[in-house]
Amino acid sequence: MEAKTVIVTGASNGIGEGVARAYCKEGFNVVLADYDSDKGKELEAELLKQNDNVLFLKTDVRNSEDIIGCVEETVRTFGGIDVLINNAGAVAFEDPLELSVDDWDNILSTNLRSVFLFSREAAKHMKDRTGGSIVNIASTRSQMSEPHSEAYAASKGGIVALTHALAASFADYSITVNAISPGWIHTGNLEDLREVDHSQHLSGRVGEPSDIAGACLYLTQASNSFVNGANLVIDGGMTRKMIYEH
Repeated sequence: MEAKTVIVTGASNGIGEGVARAYCKEGFNVVLADYDSDKGKELEAELLKQNDNVLFLKTDVRNSEDIIGCVEETVRTFGGIDVLINNAGAVAFEDPLELSVDDWDNILSTNLRSVFLFSREAAKHMKDRTGGSIVNIASTRSQMSEPHSEAYAASKGGIVALTHALAASFADYSITVNAISPGWIHTGNLEDLREVDHSQHLSGRVGEPSDIAGACLYLTQASNSFVNGANLVIDGGMTRKMIYEH
């Protein structure tokens, strides 16, 4: 059986790395799309020991030409695209009275514009095969906020809205489009966390990249195609927890 191909953006670290590792373990052709060449090539070298079909492509998701180039090189190398995980993102927390237009545009271009452009370019190839699956990594900050998170919240809220719009537009091509909204996903050493960090979650622990990777695998299985246009919240129950000061 021919291996399927996945592109993971922002694959060099954090959630993206966890997702890339999961698809590699499942035997996919894995394209690591990231701007960080050092970490990207390091991860590529490591994963190639497990799976011969891993490719790092330096990609600035703010640049439309880079996105087109990444998609085209993926198709040339592996013959097509079956899954796209739009994970790349940037964070900026700044007083909205001080936030520059350039910083605003950078966050929106990195987090939101890239999702549209990558999805569009990938869909052009998916529709010529048997369809495909797109998963966009949003955030629970699309629904709740802390101060000084305007640009990030706007970008993630936009991803949720864009997800169901693309699901409707791509339905005739048998392409499913879903979003995942992670809560606190710890990408460092779990030993650095406090007990209260874990206990404040209804699930009793802080999340890990593997929690998001497992959801990506679920959403991109052909047998789960009835899940479409959805936003799956994975946050240990925090957005369902009523909090009052006592």
